[in-house]
Amino acid sequence: MSELTISQAQKIVDEWIQSVGVRYFSELTNLGQLIEEVGEVARIITRTYGEQSFKESDKDHDLSDELADVLFVLICIANQTGIDLTSALKKNLEKKTQRDKNRHKNNKKLLDT
Repeated sequence: MSELTISQAQKIVDEWIQSVGVRYFSELTNLGQLIEEVGEVARIITRTYGEQSFKESDKDHDLSDELADVLFVLICIANQTGIDLTSALKKNLEKKTQRDKNRHKNNKKLLDT
């Protein structure tokens, strides 16, 4: 698969849901799925970069696959609630840029590392 825009990803996920997934889970079920997937990402990161060690059952988990699971469910929620993630991300970045344009540059905690 070549490079994918966010808009294309939303369309592909929608087509997959319609053809393979039958229908979207409810928004509440997808929220639960999202939390579950984020938990799996947290487990891998805390064991890879934190002090915890992997259990034998955790060793086959793949961070890239788990992040893709998070993205998939996030796209499902956006699709079923009518959110264009491309527009939403652009708007969010503009907000962050205006709000934080000097904040991080002046944060001594970020400069000390």
